[in-house]
Amino acid sequence: MIYFVGAGPGAVDLITVRGRTLLEQADVVIYAGSLVNPEHLSVTKKECVIYDSAKMTLEDVIAVMVPAERAGKKVVRLHTGDPSIYGAIREQMDLLDEEKIPYEVVPGVSSFFGAAASLKKEYTLPDISQTVIITRMEGRTPVPPKEDIALLASHQATMAIFLSTGMLDNLSAKLIAGGYTADTPTAIVYKATWPDEKHFHCTVGTLAQTARDNQITKTALILVGWFLGDVYDRSKLYDPTFTHEFREGNDSRS
Repeated sequence: MIYFVGAGPGAVDLITVRGRTLLEQADVVIYAGSLVNPEHLSVTKKECVIYDSAKMTLEDVIAVMVPAERAGKKVVRLHTGDPSIYGAIREQMDLLDEEKIPYEVVPGVSSFFGAAASLKKEYTLPDISQTVIITRMEGRTPVPPKEDIALLASHQATMAIFLSTGMLDNLSAKLIAGGYTADTPTAIVYKATWPDEKHFHCTVGTLAQTARDNQITKTALILVGWFLGDVYDRSKLYDPTFTHEFREGNDSRS
């Protein structure tokens, strides 16, 4: 069996129990060396064969997976965060389907969850935002035209922007063109949950300069929206006047 495992955002103890168990049992591990915390590999067996996929192509990865699985070995493909977000796992799974190789996906904690935890913020605040847009800037690899940052920004929802740290001047311009004001709260979270994590509060207008001032050029998540502010309405879920399936509301004001 081949297992696609989410390693979590960085901190070694944020991998799932299932993911850690599979790493301990693995005969072969292929890990994203440029992103995954190498401490995860310390739990593997001595005889486990480990490959760093940073310099491998899709074909290289499949050429390791298929013979190993057919030889009866347990293979772990270790991805950063959760493999379903910018993990490029679909193309791997499609090729495994062609080879009739079984596989499973083990979810992980995404860095955008780790970033919110580090900032002690909630993405979905009542009457502020009930939607989180996960996206990235167009760079060397394109995005669909209908997903241009300016178009997404027009919704004024919470935004978690991946893979865009080297394009922050352009990002700010697109966010403002889409409708965010220059004073919209923004945060840069560098290496969320890692020991060397850093985070910086700024605005859409000061985003690029804040990154330059702090030498942040990669491996950072950009969060945008008024969920980073201090004004919001109380949730109805715990409002004593609100009735729902498990509790009868009691409006003492009447």
